Amino acid sequence: MKSRWFELKDNAVRLRKRGFSIGKIERRLGVSRSTLSGWFKDITLTERQKEKLLQGWRYGLVKARRKAVLWHNEQKEKRLKDARDQALQILSKIDAEDIHILELALSILYLGEGGKITEETTLGSTDPLILKFFISSLEKIYGFNVDRVHCELHIRADQNHQKVKNFWSKELSLPLKNFKSVIIDKRTVGSKTYKNYKGVCTLRCGNVAIKRRLINLSKLYCEEIVSKRG
Repeated sequence: MKSRWFELKDNAVRLRKRGFSIGKIERRLGVSRSTLSGWFKDITLTERQKEKLLQGWRYGLVKARRKAVLWHNEQKEKRLKDARDQALQILSKIDAEDIHILELALSILYLGEGGKITEETTLGSTDPLILKFFISSLEKIYGFNVDRVHCELHIRADQNHQKVKNFWSKELSLPLKNFKSVIIDKRTVGSKTYKNYKGVCTLRCGNVAIKRRLINLSKLYCEEIVSKRG
């Protein structure tokens, strides 16, 4: 009994002998791969045809990888947008003008990133946004005079300290006179710094009372949350 695709066999064989891949023939003629494999079992391809098939396979692989990257990027963008939308929903339920919420947020930040050893309130970061939040919070909560902030820069050996000073001065809206200390990491001599790295900026506020208050607030809050677990 003849296969329902038998009348396509001659055409399929011609395409195969021209160096077409089984997959391409399958898509063109609509014949199942298993049937095509049976038809082609006695066909011997030339080296040129084999090379053509290999090139086609490589091209298909590259194309598939590009599609996979595009799909992955699209999915990542969607997840990032979803996360942002969820964050905006939460923020819409919080009173950003509530000074107590602001101080609690600052205390949690300080518990994680602030100085604990020195007898002063300090916080360092490579992220300008974190330091701007720190400064703004000190002003709003405690009426702290930012002119009293001493800025300390930790940079790599190949960085221009004046350019780094200018960057942080502009980002934090603090005068250059506040940037009095620059510490160079000698371990980085001979290695190249990547383009957007601006070092670590540490803000020293010289007020130990604020530090003690923030650490106590954050720890007591964490302990309260933990005590209610389960």
